[in-house]
Amino acid sequence: MQRIERLKESPSQTAGPYVHIGALPNFAGIDGVYDEDLGQRMVLGAVRGERITLRGTVHDGTGAALRDAMVEIWQADADGRYAGQDGADPAFTGWGRQAGDMETGAFAFETVKPGAVPFRDGRMQAPHVSVWIVARGINLGLQTRIYFADEEEANAADPILARIEHRDRIATLMARPEGQGVYRFDIRLQGENETIFFDI
Repeated sequence: MQRIERLKESPSQTAGPYVHIGALPNFAGIDGVYDEDLGQRMVLGAVRGERITLRGTVHDGTGAALRDAMVEIWQADADGRYAGQDGADPAFTGWGRQAGDMETGAFAFETVKPGAVPFRDGRMQAPHVSVWIVARGINLGLQTRIYFADEEEANAADPILARIEHRDRIATLMARPEGQGVYRFDIRLQGENETIFFDI
């Protein structure tokens, strides 16, 4: 009998109720792990560029707000540089993590409007924010992007948006102005106006 010397893949599981305990202990009511939950503050001082608030809600296939979702974002600073790159804004972390409100499912990030980022071939990507969503019932975290509806010229030249075959669905990736310095981006997991998710 041949003995196979390799580990077997563990079965996937949903995040369950434990994602908040592990990733956002203060939010879950567990004090003393961190002074504040990691990713709560993206702006650490006087940042360059336009300060904005990104707010939204994660909705399930029936349109109901998902009240136990956790949303993470990663983005460039106002000059299109990521944290750790030469010249990146030291007052901006570029990464945030928020839980949806347990009553309404709403989330909000205090951040800056990102600058354009170079693509591999030298073309410029429109200002965007990368998003990761996890919640009970989601086996693997979902990846999407937030673009800005008021960046029409940059969006039209964006190499990622150009690859989307169903042009009418691009609207599901657009954050829309909702007042001075506020943008709204709702995430729809299924159904009508389902958000585009990326397989990465």
